[in-house]
Amino acid sequence: ELNCPIVFFGPHFRFIFFLNNFCYTVLRMKKIYTLLFALFALKIFSQTDIIPTMRGDLVLTPVLHATMVMQWDNKTIYIDPYGGAEKFAKFPNADVVIITHVHGDHLNKETLAGLDLSKTILVAPQSVIDELGDIIFRKVFSLKNGENIKKKGIHITAVPMYNLPETEDSRHPKGKGNGYVLTIGKKRFYISGDTEDIPEMRQLKNIDYAFVCMNLPYTMTVEQAADAVLAFQPKVVYPFHYRGCPDFSDIGKFKELVDMANTSVEVRLRNWYPE
Repeated sequence: ELNCPIVFFGPHFRFIFFLNNFCYTVLRMKKIYTLLFALFALKIFSQTDIIPTMRGDLVLTPVLHATMVMQWDNKTIYIDPYGGAEKFAKFPNADVVIITHVHGDHLNKETLAGLDLSKTILVAPQSVIDELGDIIFRKVFSLKNGENIKKKGIHITAVPMYNLPETEDSRHPKGKGNGYVLTIGKKRFYISGDTEDIPEMRQLKNIDYAFVCMNLPYTMTVEQAADAVLAFQPKVVYPFHYRGCPDFSDIGKFKELVDMANTSVEVRLRNWYPE
């Protein structure tokens, strides 16, 4: 940092006084620009979005990878809770937990074991329920692809998620896991789970907010994800679950591909890997 004390030095006082004021101004401007940069970064990588619905605002907080928390109408929803129970300390206990499939970054029993689930309901495919072991929820509801349920004012529809081509050794075989369409306050939220650009995704209708995975070799490429999004045209899309092996997917490129083809689809980049 600059260090510019006032020095009383005979006839040179005015010059030194001017220099001191100049340095002080530089320091203030440095702090202002630092603050502006921090605010700009916060806007780009904000960890909380406020989404208006017909029954009040929904507060969306990305947590980690494919994990998010939705707070709405005095209810709290955890999606694929992962990363340790400490990541949920600032949130109320979940009213609803929704899990897509059995892989450890979605069904994370270590995280669930540290949460108070005594008043929580679980919505998940049967493959997840079969793996719960000693994890106890107040109530558990199994959904197959195409089935739906309404709990806590939230309409939950299970949709397919799977890899292409369909093979016996697929990481994500069709029917074993669920993507979801949640209708909350008349807004429709699509959560992809781990999937490729399957026909069922491309044929989605009237999606307001979409959360779309993109990481090799587990799901799909950035190009596949962008092409699928352009097919079903959600109003807003969040790239998430973009940590691959060995690298992170280029979500900036995803945004560029979508923006170039359809400016009516808003791409929101958020930091799903804050650690």
